[in-house]
Order: sequence, then C-alpha cells, then structure tokens
Amino acid sequence: MRHLNAGRKFGRNTSHRRAMLRNLTANLITHERIETTDQKAKELRRVAERLLTKAIRLGEVAFTPQDKLGEADRARRLHAQRLVAAYIPRFGVRQVGGVPEKIDLVEKVFVELAKRYQGRPGGYCRIVKVGGRRGDNAQMSIIELIGAEAPAEPTPAPKKARKTGAKAATAAAPTAGASKAE
Repeated sequence: MRHLNAGRKFGRNTSHRRAMLRNLTANLITHERIETTDQKAKELRRVAERLLTKAIRLGEVAFTPQDKLGEADRARRLHAQRLVAAYIPRFGVRQVGGVPEKIDLVEKVFVELAKRYQGRPGGYCRIVKVGGRRGDNAQMSIIELIGAEAPAEPTPAPKKARKTGAKAATAAAPTAGASKAE
C-alpha cells in the first residue's frame, strides 16, 4: 500500500526527480506554456501552483515597489522570494524574435504573476491533452499558465439553425404538396 506516499517517482532518484521538476517549473514560468507528458504535467501543476501561491498570499506586498513598503512587509516579501528562489533558478532565457532575452524568474513570479492571479483562489495552470508522442506514443499534454494564451481569433457568425419539430413539419408540408401538384 502507498499510504502517505504522495507524488510520482518517474523511475528516478530523489535528486534527479527534484532537478527535473525545478527545470520544468522554471521553463513554465519563463515561457508560460510548455509541452510535456501527462504525468509530468500533473506533477508540475502541484509544484508550480504552490510556488505561485507563496507570492499571491502576500497580496499587494508582492508587487509594490520596495521603497513604498514598511519594514515588516519588506521582510515578508524577502522571505517569500528566498523560498521561491531556493526552488527555481534566478534567471531564465527566452528567445524573442531570434534574440535571447534574460528574464528574472523570481521577479516575474512576484510582480507579473502575483498581480495577474491576485484574488484567484487557485487553479493557475491548465493542462490540455494533445495525444501520443510520435516515437513512443507517450501521452503528451500542454501545460500553460491561465491568462497567458493569445487572444482568441473572432469566430464566424453561426449559421442559421435548422428547423426542428412541429415547425419544420408544417413548413415542409406546403412545399411537399406543391411539388406533388406539379
């Protein structure tokens, strides 16, 4: 029995599994959308949402400029930043138009993401299943941060609905009778 053994092992030892989840979390924060296996995405959601919650629980202290905070609030934010920085690397690199851009991940969590999810009670990640991987048919998923998706394209206006029920029968009856008379 697996009582009190939460989490997936992934066939890895503890340090390898922890490193994998740290890197996946850093990539999720950097790119806000990554593709990975279903099982890794489900485990990553647990880790990433806990890190985001540390920043979000601070409230406005998370994204208020340092000089406008009191001594106690600065200490609270510094403690939370150190907890997050102990898990993910400080910087990430993202390609923007072919040019690498260096991003401070801890700052992004506390300024951008904490502001985006302020007041949201949880559920900061979305997992979308995309099917099997070509080589080994492993089930793949896209995990993304809510609100990171591009604006949806406008959908075309719906076509006229078909008539159903009694209205369709009465509307079809005169035309059917007229065609028999000809």
